[in-house]
Amino acid sequence: MENSLLDAQAQLILALQAGDENSFQILYDSYSAVLFGIIYRIVADQDDAENLLQDCFIKVWQNIARYDPEKGKLATWLFNIARNTAIDFKRSKYFNQKLKNQNIENLVGEHMDQAVTLPLIDTLGLRQLVEKLTPVCREVIEWMYFEGYTQQEIADQKGIPLGTVKSRTRLALKELRAYYN
Repeated sequence: MENSLLDAQAQLILALQAGDENSFQILYDSYSAVLFGIIYRIVADQDDAENLLQDCFIKVWQNIARYDPEKGKLATWLFNIARNTAIDFKRSKYFNQKLKNQNIENLVGEHMDQAVTLPLIDTLGLRQLVEKLTPVCREVIEWMYFEGYTQQEIADQKGIPLGTVKSRTRLALKELRAYYN
């Protein structure tokens, strides 16, 4: 069963790399909800998250030829594109200006909407895997992947040396790989 899933994914990747639009629709249908959840967790605005999801899929379409299955799974590659797209947006001048101009009603609505997207991450079982990590590793992964902080931002905001943050990240990823494999 697992081999047939791998074969189907390999065929999907080949079709995507050949520019097949139908395969892109399959990819969108399969991953859009999860990618939206990742983006939304970082930017906390539904309209921005929807726009960034489209940007994310444009990046996927433009860069699918660069995807190498030997370097990692398609889902991981997609998650990183979504995460990086959201983080880049969050660092943009537009986002910072928008944040300064928001009123309190929008903030309350966003926090209520955020609770709706939490199950999207959980459907992949990522939350359960992260919960198995040692506490220091779990914190770093939650800050980086669920809250969108960079390693430098974690070091600055949490008062942890950058080298320690990097070491904990490496250790956390090693632990996750052990659980995942």
